[in-house]
Amino acid sequence: MPSVSINGLDIYYEDTGGPGPAVIFSHGLLMDHEMFAAQVDALRGAYRCITWDERGHGRTATDTLEPFTYYDSANDLAGLLRYLGVQRAVLAGMSQGGFLSLRCALRHPEIVRALILIDSQAGVEDPEVMAGQMEMSRQWIGNGLSSPLADAVEQIILGAGWSGAATWRAKWATAKPVNLAQCMQTLVGRDDITDAVARIKVPALVIHGDADAAIPLERAQVLAERLPDAELVVIAGAGHASNLTHPAPVNVAIKRFLEHLET
Repeated sequence: MPSVSINGLDIYYEDTGGPGPAVIFSHGLLMDHEMFAAQVDALRGAYRCITWDERGHGRTATDTLEPFTYYDSANDLAGLLRYLGVQRAVLAGMSQGGFLSLRCALRHPEIVRALILIDSQAGVEDPEVMAGQMEMSRQWIGNGLSSPLADAVEQIILGAGWSGAATWRAKWATAKPVNLAQCMQTLVGRDDITDAVARIKVPALVIHGDADAAIPLERAQVLAERLPDAELVVIAGAGHASNLTHPAPVNVAIKRFLEHLET
């Protein structure tokens, strides 16, 4: 199981290798590298696909997670690419992964070939929405993941009735309170970079499910408008984790975008 010490953390990653252009996938809150399995399978023949577990998640989770920001996570991403000898990469991020990928493009523009932003945004949550999410996390941390709470998390991230939900519910049940608490604080405390993204000049693909219950489609439209060189692809019927629940149309959009980069 490959891991590397970066910025004081043992970061877990997987790398298909190969000579093709590098694409590094950054997952969403409460998820891990495995949420991109369908994208890696679709792209590995032509691209070097890198996935990783971010701070507080998956195999990078610790018992003593210190306070951090998405700029710290952006530095983790940049450090991982340096360790792997990747000079420039396409940064593909879902939700939280998009938050850190955008900040990486702002802090480390020299390593970014392009951006793929899946069900993400540049802004912050409405206060009422965030208050509800923090209350859910307090119940989770204090009392464990009850079945009704798991139902609510599933609905927000995966939508209703997705066949693969049981795998992720099992993972959520093992989340350590210290990681959950700090990751939620990072989410709450992030800054609004809606205006700052105008400085990101690389091509960007914004993908968003039209049934996303966590981030409204309008936020993706704003993101695509503010980025200087972006296109928006809407995935019909998809919720927040559109790449996981609706991989076929998402993969079509990603392949087309990546092929266009090489022309």
